[in-house]
Amino acid sequence: MCGIAGIGALGTAGAPRDAAERMVAALHHRGPDDQGFHVSAKVAMGMTRLSIIDVAGGHQPISTEDGAVTVICNGEIYNHEELRLRLIGAGHVFKTRSDVEVIAHLYEETGKEFIGQLRGMFALALWDEPQQRLIVARDRLGIKPLFYGVQNGRLLFGSEIKALVRSGVFDVHLDIEALNDYLTFGYVPAPRTIYSEIRKLEPGHMIVLERDRIAIEQYWRLQFQPNVRADEAELTHRFVELFRDAVSSHLMSDVALGSFLSGGVDSSLVVALMSECSPAAVKTFTIGFGGTSGGHMDERPLARLVSERYGTAHTEFEVQPNVEEVLDEVVQAFDEPFADDSVIPSYYICKLARTHVTVALTGLGGDELFGGYERHLGLKLSALYQRVPASVRRTLLAPLVNALPERQDGHYTVNHLKRFVRSAELPASHRYLEYLTIFNASLKERLCRPETFNGSGRDREADSRYFDSTSARDLVDKALYHDTNTYLPEDVLALTDRLSMQHGLELRVPFLDHPIVEFCATIPSSMKIKGTIKKHLLKRAARPFLPREILEHRKQGFASPMSAWLRGDLSHYIVDTLSQKRLARHGLFRFEAVQNLISAHMSRRESYDRQLFTLLMFQKWYERFM
Repeated sequence: MCGIAGIGALGTAGAPRDAAERMVAALHHRGPDDQGFHVSAKVAMGMTRLSIIDVAGGHQPISTEDGAVTVICNGEIYNHEELRLRLIGAGHVFKTRSDVEVIAHLYEETGKEFIGQLRGMFALALWDEPQQRLIVARDRLGIKPLFYGVQNGRLLFGSEIKALVRSGVFDVHLDIEALNDYLTFGYVPAPRTIYSEIRKLEPGHMIVLERDRIAIEQYWRLQFQPNVRADEAELTHRFVELFRDAVSSHLMSDVALGSFLSGGVDSSLVVALMSECSPAAVKTFTIGFGGTSGGHMDERPLARLVSERYGTAHTEFEVQPNVEEVLDEVVQAFDEPFADDSVIPSYYICKLARTHVTVALTGLGGDELFGGYERHLGLKLSALYQRVPASVRRTLLAPLVNALPERQDGHYTVNHLKRFVRSAELPASHRYLEYLTIFNASLKERLCRPETFNGSGRDREADSRYFDSTSARDLVDKALYHDTNTYLPEDVLALTDRLSMQHGLELRVPFLDHPIVEFCATIPSSMKIKGTIKKHLLKRAARPFLPREILEHRKQGFASPMSAWLRGDLSHYIVDTLSQKRLARHGLFRFEAVQNLISAHMSRRESYDRQLFTLLMFQKWYERFM
């Protein structure tokens, strides 16, 4: 694991080494063990390394024997041993045991097609000196990040936004459309970033710079093709085979390794299969919540059940609601506003794990593969709700639900019901987006000044491009395809990467091994959500491995009890951060509208914790970076 950055030049432009050095220096936290550069007339690229594989010999950049091809890579190639044997058989000579060296020789053998043969998580840059070709690529699911910008005949790229900002090559400015996107989703969806001059390379894509031309090419796209003739038992057996292989492959490491353990099905199954493959006790790490409002989301007792069953070396940490002390570090890690409140437990568990291990596995991705979110079930049930006469929905059910007060304990049951009935009259794609939306158009209009929001915001059709894609036809599959291309890489995996790398910890996600992702796209959605049971087939697969309490426990997710915290322990903090004086520093939002959100949340008329946390994180970002 590491950070990569560099500059490729077009035409008569050059690639200044000093700019590349500034870019790599900005990423030192991602790889404190080593640093290296490759510089020629048209490319200057470097990396900062967290040593995992071939600790002594895996220095990057790595070149072929004649120096014609040079590679830097952030990530892990899990099939590198298999590829190495094949390439040795074809006459290639290796200098190291590093998985990254395989990439250079594979490119020599197959050209641009090399990318499709890599199994792993990666963001890489490859320079072909004879062809004067630079390839910058991101893995299929977007596990590893990659940002880029084009300025004055130069392509700049890096693992984090800060690398490009600190290059000194160009200035950056706030992108108002990206701000609108952020208010909608709580993150800035690719390809935008919060800065007009910088973009995200989307998962499964690569940039090819060759002499005077830059092209972006897609090399992988997920297709949902349900196997309706398959037997449920057969699909369950096949999934366990694939997942066992994925977990085993993700254990390759020359340094200490462990796993996060939340008490949910996903991470518990990872730990169970790790224990099968590991001769020593697996090191596991769990977070719980303290304070006056956090107990209902504490899954430590469930995590202990799994730890006891598999004899893990288990460590726990309790998060108190004095989270203001970590938010500055979280904002620094992201470079742009980011409003998923699971950043708080994620920050602490990464910090905790890093004191014991350098690599940790997680259960992330299971919800996107098997339909694990309430919104997936809600979308399925909404099709049934459409059969209720419209007059009954609008005049009886909707007013009744909208009048309900929010629960005092912070549970989202009432809030989810309100979202469900309010979106019931919309087309399916817009209905699903409404489940995801933090600030809808009406809320934005009340919140934002005219120059911030013009009444239209992001076009709904652009928001729906994945949901309405022909890559998935079933209603639930459409939602899973949308999440796999948006929420997963830009929220879940972005969070995972930034906070783990802030602590020098590598996280691995075996659920997102691409053969598993492709297999799960063949499982009919009726086996993923059966009746009202989410992740049915995954739970069936996990039954022989996990205690009954884990399988039957209601999903809570790796979030914080933010709704209750904002009404209690953090109430003074949110009022101070969103004060009139501080909001006036940018003048983007109406103070009276912000006050109304706070008042409604505190009185439990409506749960606005997501909206308030979104504004809080924007304010913290603005004060830090702008």
